[in-house]
Amino acid sequence: MNTLQPLDYTAIAIYMVMMAGIGIFLGKYIKNVGDYFKGGNAIPWISGAISNFMTKFSTFIFVAYAGIAYSDGIIALTLIWSTVLPALLGVAFFAKRWRRAGVITPVEYLETRFNAPVRQILSWGGVLFKLLDNMVRLYALGLFLKAATPLSLEACILICGVIVALYTVIGGLWAVVVTDVVQFIILIVATLILVPLTIQAGGGLQTIMDTIPDHFNWFNGAKGTPLFVMVYYVMILIKYSGNWTFIQRFYSVRDEKASQKQAALTAVFFFIFPVIFLFPSLAARVIIPNLENPEMAYVSVCLELLPHGIMGLMVAAMFAATMSVLSGEYNVTAGVLTKDIYQRLFNASATDKELLWVGRVMTFLLGAVITVGALYIGGFGGAFEANKLFTGLFAIPMTIPLVLGIALKRPQPWGALATLGLGVVLGLALNTIPSLSWELATLIEIMACTGVFLLSGYIGSSTSAYQQRIKAFFRKLATPLTEAEKPKENWEFQRSMNRLYAFALALTGILFMTMSVPSFQDTSGRFSFGAGIGCAVLALVLWFYNRDNYQKTIGKSEKKEYESVER
Repeated sequence: MNTLQPLDYTAIAIYMVMMAGIGIFLGKYIKNVGDYFKGGNAIPWISGAISNFMTKFSTFIFVAYAGIAYSDGIIALTLIWSTVLPALLGVAFFAKRWRRAGVITPVEYLETRFNAPVRQILSWGGVLFKLLDNMVRLYALGLFLKAATPLSLEACILICGVIVALYTVIGGLWAVVVTDVVQFIILIVATLILVPLTIQAGGGLQTIMDTIPDHFNWFNGAKGTPLFVMVYYVMILIKYSGNWTFIQRFYSVRDEKASQKQAALTAVFFFIFPVIFLFPSLAARVIIPNLENPEMAYVSVCLELLPHGIMGLMVAAMFAATMSVLSGEYNVTAGVLTKDIYQRLFNASATDKELLWVGRVMTFLLGAVITVGALYIGGFGGAFEANKLFTGLFAIPMTIPLVLGIALKRPQPWGALATLGLGVVLGLALNTIPSLSWELATLIEIMACTGVFLLSGYIGSSTSAYQQRIKAFFRKLATPLTEAEKPKENWEFQRSMNRLYAFALALTGILFMTMSVPSFQDTSGRFSFGAGIGCAVLALVLWFYNRDNYQKTIGKSEKKEYESVER
């Protein structure tokens, strides 16, 4: 297999410098803990949707799902489309509720909804799960990089872990969201270059379909059985609806309408872009038919078809995908450690400045623990097996009280704790039975946890004070935000952000054009050069649109203020 060359490393280094620069630039706008953990409720809904999409796609997709696509075909797409459902449910129900809740962290509301012990236990349990879950993601990124470089797996993991932690520590949620947008562009452009190359290398789309006809069956392979697909969809619906970063994007925008539009656009992204992400891995079955490890399908076809320089950008795109996930997870988990654990248990009178520094320290410590832990994930049987194990043990029992707690009034605090306890014990027990399939074990756990939580709404009595608190909380969720509760729009800041997007887009275009020059005589080189021109043109359009729109907006704003003074 080919490996990265000096030109590829140059492309990766430039990309890393650009990400670090964005984090440092945005660090000066972080004034308080609300800015750091929820962007001051001023995240644009389009940027939020891109970030929401990117935080769910990591190198795990290009390793685990790529392996499924290589082995069994578009069943991988059938499974990935399960992510559309949580986004649509957000549009219909959850998005506006999370925005109206007025929280800084996803578990903050649990004390009002249930009680302090529920908040603390689910906070600590959630942090533990996030540590394990993100170790898997960082391990997958290291595995991908190891396949393309002469570096050891340990060195790849350490390099990736340090880079993600540093720019997230400096820039907070704004750095996460803005870099998500930049990384989204790089990832899409790089993959769009690869798709026509794989079609060409496979002899055309019809030839690929004729060579591996079973791979174009939506329910092919062991994972295509009705029970597996059903359970997988239910599991993803539960897991994503209660995912901390998913929730964080809902309450980080200006109002409920922006939150719902963000969720709708996220659903569109989840539906469209997995098609282009997975096709190269599917076509790899024709191009490289005897691949020893199916999970290396994506990186193998990249190394086979992309010229040097462009391959470096593709690796940068893989960094983009996983760094987006990890940076978002670091930020929201540090928020829980800072607000729900440190301030709640150790220093209730902490100043905003102190909490901001604690948040940054927590982010750094999380990065360190996850980086070290990722070195040992191989002992669990690899990324996919580790992910299945951790999801069953922690994600399901912790997410059900979090999600259903904001939807239903009846369930009691003891039901939330019982759900967590039962889920962990049951998960451990079911995972010790070799004859029990994953899908059946997961279905049993989901039904048991949901049943216990719902049952708690009909067993036991609650105090009058608790009932009044619950009524007030759900009344708040049902009441639209007033203009006074919405943040004042900072047009100067928005202009700076749009300029930053335009600059990053232009730099990306220049990067693609420059790296394509040595291979311009090849089809891949010309594709890359054309993609670079497209990015540069979009950057110019965004720059001039931003300038004109800013002038119009400021003019309208000044007119309104003048009319208000006159009245």
